[in-house]
Amino acid sequence: MDKITTFLWFDGQAEAAAKFYTGLFPDSHIDTLTRTPMDYPGGKEGEVITVAFTLSGRSFIAMNGGPDHPFTDAISLTIDCADQAEVDRYWDALSDGGAPVACGWIRDRFGLSWQVTPRILPPLLADPDRAKTRRVMEAMIQMVKIDVATIEAAAKG
Repeated sequence: MDKITTFLWFDGQAEAAAKFYTGLFPDSHIDTLTRTPMDYPGGKEGEVITVAFTLSGRSFIAMNGGPDHPFTDAISLTIDCADQAEVDRYWDALSDGGAPVACGWIRDRFGLSWQVTPRILPPLLADPDRAKTRRVMEAMIQMVKIDVATIEAAAKG
């Protein structure tokens, strides 16, 4: 287990979310399911209350906590994508039942926000050439899913 683990609150979908995420990312698996020994505000005795799982080597815990605390865009998970094919693969999977937002952000079917980011984008946005970063930013803010070729073209001017 990592020293710091991301804890995610779901409304009855913790196990389904963990199965979806671990099936999507390499080096991922469900570690433990914990069932509640009694009824509680978010569920009934015997139901899954928490799921500990690993995504690409990082620890997460999903909890069925009930409807009181839905996800917001104030927190998101970023996926480092090597190329357009990887962007497309994750985007397609997360958009199934989800909702595209803007600039590479997408909310999955469970309400969790993700940033599907090609590896080339962060260094281009941090480039010391301010004209280049402006072109890249102007191109990016017009996109929903990031298009690597368009970003590269914008960087070249």
